[in-house]
Amino acid sequence: MLSSLKPKITSILAEKEKSVENRLTEVCELLKDSIAYYNWVGFYFKNGDKDELKLGPYVGEPTDHTIIPFGKGICGQVAVSNENFVVPDVAAQDNYIACSITVKAEIVVPLFKNGKNIGQIDIDSNTPDPFTEEDERFLEFVNEKVAEIL
Repeated sequence: MLSSLKPKITSILAEKEKSVENRLTEVCELLKDSIAYYNWVGFYFKNGDKDELKLGPYVGEPTDHTIIPFGKGICGQVAVSNENFVVPDVAAQDNYIACSITVKAEIVVPLFKNGKNIGQIDIDSNTPDPFTEEDERFLEFVNEKVAEIL
């Protein structure tokens, strides 16, 4: 299922006449609309030379978390660890920043450009424990493609 979206991702990101922001928003929309358990999809990027993340394009419920310090929450932890973080049950996480009471699970995958962690894709799900290794590999693919246009 997820791999069937790869050509669409590649095609959206190749549309050079559109801004990077518009292309990333379209990727978010495609993922949210195509995958039933992807309820909030967004990108966070390193905020200049600060040790914090800044919210980029996203789709889903509005969030107050537009700036996240490194180390805080799941996104902030991924900014430091450089590793995927799959949270099957957000209620069981001590260092979790709640965006919405409906969120049950989260997956965050770092985005690397030239070997540096420059951001991440963040997905919230209202379904408990929906994410598999297939989601991780698929989101790594998405980030590799996104890195090519940044």
